[in-house]
Amino acid sequence: MRLTVATTSVPGDLPEKLSAIAAAGFSGVELYEPDLTGYGGAPENIRVMADKLGLSIDVFQPFHDFEGLPGALRDQAFERLSHKLDLMTALGGKMLLVGSTGHPDAQDDLASHVEDLKQLAQHAQSHGLKVALIALPWAKLIQTDQQALEVVNAVNEDNFGLALNSFFSLADGSMPSRLRDVQGKKLFHVQLSDAPAFDFDIRKLKREFGMLPGQGGLKLAGFVRVLAKSGYEGPWSIARVSTTTLAGTESFARDAYRSLVNLLDDVSRTEPTLDAPIGDLPKRVHATGIEFIEFAADAITGAELKTMLGSMCFRMERRHISKNVELWRQGAVNIVVNMETEGFSAETFREHGPSVCDMGLRVADAAKTVARAKALGAPVFSQPVGTGELDIPAIKGVGGNVVHFIDERSDLHRVWDIEFDAVPNAEAIQPAGLRRIDHVAQTMRYQEMQSWLTYYTSTFEMDKSPIVDVADPLGIVLSQAISTPEGEVRLNLNGAGQRRTFAGAFLADRFGAGVQHIAFSSDDIFETSEHLEKAGFERLSMPDNYYADLKAWFGLEDELINKLQAGHILYDRDGQSEYLQIYSAPIFDGFFFEIVERRRGYQGYGARNAPIRLASQMRYQKQQGSMQ
Repeated sequence: MRLTVATTSVPGDLPEKLSAIAAAGFSGVELYEPDLTGYGGAPENIRVMADKLGLSIDVFQPFHDFEGLPGALRDQAFERLSHKLDLMTALGGKMLLVGSTGHPDAQDDLASHVEDLKQLAQHAQSHGLKVALIALPWAKLIQTDQQALEVVNAVNEDNFGLALNSFFSLADGSMPSRLRDVQGKKLFHVQLSDAPAFDFDIRKLKREFGMLPGQGGLKLAGFVRVLAKSGYEGPWSIARVSTTTLAGTESFARDAYRSLVNLLDDVSRTEPTLDAPIGDLPKRVHATGIEFIEFAADAITGAELKTMLGSMCFRMERRHISKNVELWRQGAVNIVVNMETEGFSAETFREHGPSVCDMGLRVADAAKTVARAKALGAPVFSQPVGTGELDIPAIKGVGGNVVHFIDERSDLHRVWDIEFDAVPNAEAIQPAGLRRIDHVAQTMRYQEMQSWLTYYTSTFEMDKSPIVDVADPLGIVLSQAISTPEGEVRLNLNGAGQRRTFAGAFLADRFGAGVQHIAFSSDDIFETSEHLEKAGFERLSMPDNYYADLKAWFGLEDELINKLQAGHILYDRDGQSEYLQIYSAPIFDGFFFEIVERRRGYQGYGARNAPIRLASQMRYQKQQGSMQ
């Protein structure tokens, strides 16, 4: 199976693009002509460079506004064709991608278009090249896949076939099944891109809404399945995507490869006509929970964190056998406080300050989890293991954060008994009713959000929710929730832009992309609130106006409103489902904890309350003098 990507989607100059594409794992490229014309060397140099990198130039594009032109314009079009064919020969290209013409002087006579394209195919055949016709929605006559297929059949040349782009085929709401009559031998090239799942005019919005597979809502799995059943055997290519979604050169190439392999792998597991993109690739991982969260700290910030944990009724239960590392626990929540001066945690602290440096996920098979992540481009993480310590499989995710994997196939699940000693005479602390980690929120820059999304959804069995705009007092924060099918692992990805937003300040002051808050679940938030009050928990204060609005909006009884207001508890409702939230005061210039209670199957995250929380956090920071 050949996997390719359009060079126009990858940032950088052409040599940088090719190097990144090869390093990501692709075997070929669609060479975008402006990338070539902007290159300072000869076309033959690009051919040599691609050969050394193990890349083939599968497609040369774009070639537009060719067919149906009159007189001198037609002569000029054929001169352009002759030049392009010679150029492709020098490049060692295999196929010319022709977009249906949108030239204003093109004739309305379809027969003239067919005749010109037939001659184009014959000229290409004399150079040993193939031609693929793609219908452009803004073209003059050939605007749809069906119209393009009819032209391909009318041209009737063996080297002239159809090209499809999933965005053009599906973004208007069409179903993949309408392509089931396409014959594989007539289909030469397939480009894959995604988009939000709503109706819009694709003639205007392709540049803005093209996304990598899995980042949008188009039915790409069905699209691939239908074409595989048709007998298509050509390359699967990542099409040009929106310039607003691009990150760096290497990261985009890696994300593109990861998203393409994930899509094809998912389909190949249930569609026998489609070969697997990578042999023996383990399935996407079913994570069954968060085993631990680890903080990097020093003695001073570690003491601050432990004070906060103590005020939430956590207890320090275990201490590492040889390191300055402590385990704080309540219910099924394990918080590791690492105050070592050497190793990965210490490096993280020196670079980012006190922060979450590691997360442990419970999985069925840790080794297979790492094998899949590694095959999709995630680097394996390792550091020296001391006497008596376990070598727990781990990878580095986007931004360099570490994720360890705990399973029950080995001794990994016994890590707390093997590597940690129980603390003798530990103080008996009455728990506050915190049961488990409900969700983890990671804050990142806007342009990194899609990288994180692709990383998580291609490695783990996770579903995504629509992106929500959250109104920060000084800007907009984008938030997207992803979770495992049963909700054992929930993550919120929050994209920040402006430096002055609360999330933007979190990134700019200390951190790169990282965990900004952790939410714990309670079965009875009012009982938990009472325990927290007795333990000296400093919670975030909410304004009186919020509770007046809450009463009017939901029609809540005065008794409930008074209880919510007394505990500075936020409330949301969706049908009969309810959600209650308490926030800690921020620490470490922006990190905070949250306590939540979900009632009757509430699945959201209290999005309507986010602006209130953000305003309260910024007010707190200003009062503390830590935010200008």
